[in-house]
Amino acid sequence: MTKGGCLCGAYQFEVDGDFTQMTDCFCSMCRKAHGAAFATFVGCQAGDFKLIQGEDLVSQYQSSDQGVRSFCSKCGSNLPMTVGDQIYIPAGILDGDPGVRTSAHMFVSSKADWVEITDDAAQYEGYPE
Repeated sequence: MTKGGCLCGAYQFEVDGDFTQMTDCFCSMCRKAHGAAFATFVGCQAGDFKLIQGEDLVSQYQSSDQGVRSFCSKCGSNLPMTVGDQIYIPAGILDGDPGVRTSAHMFVSSKADWVEITDDAAQYEGYPE
């Protein structure tokens, strides 16, 4: 069981199952939303994700035709997003080790010029195939 939550603690969740992947996204929207060189997400099956509290604090922003970003309306922390039957959780809001490591970097074509990718994980110009 892995637990997590937002900065203020009002939004809390747990994942009872294995994480399927860890991915770093270098797109300009993730950089701006996270205030960092890239955003790291872990994926899990939607059935393994359980929201404990804070559903009423979730605000959303439609950042593109494909994406809706969720964040805590109290503290501004980035929150999980659902894509199909997967939940993608910003790795920084986990309270423990998810047991997976970065296996892919996506949107490397739009990474910041000052960023160097120095590991051997797969790189994709857009979404992984």
